[in-house]
Amino acid sequence: MTRVLVLNGPNLGRLGVREPDVYGALSLADLREQVAGWSDELGVGAEVRQTDDEAELVHWLYEAVDSGAHVVLNPAAFTHYSYSLRDAAAMVTKAGLVLVEVHISNPMAREEFRHTSVIGPVATGTVAGFGFDSYRLALLAVVAKA
Repeated sequence: MTRVLVLNGPNLGRLGVREPDVYGALSLADLREQVAGWSDELGVGAEVRQTDDEAELVHWLYEAVDSGAHVVLNPAAFTHYSYSLRDAAAMVTKAGLVLVEVHISNPMAREEFRHTSVIGPVATGTVAGFGFDSYRLALLAVVAKA
């Protein structure tokens, strides 16, 4: 079975209460539930994780490489400046695995500092702006490319 790590960066543990006008009213628990349903439908094993710790996120990308897991990555604020996360993400795609960068909102429609992604250039692709459906679309992309 295809294995997918669905990794989420800082502040995404506060989904549902942090800026619901931007990120919606659903929680991280709701995201886990939706990803479980979508992954069952697609016949993949998906595990949703969230951390506010950059180093932990980097180590999870190492784990993906070492275990052969594809990645759906919402780097959150790390999107714009984390070169360590970028380098770890590049290891995933260089290993022949799929890595889809995902965003709940559309960063290009927001503040200018959000317009730059250091992850996008090393990702297989990016899905943004579709709310939690961004994760569903990313899982579909993983299945199509894996």
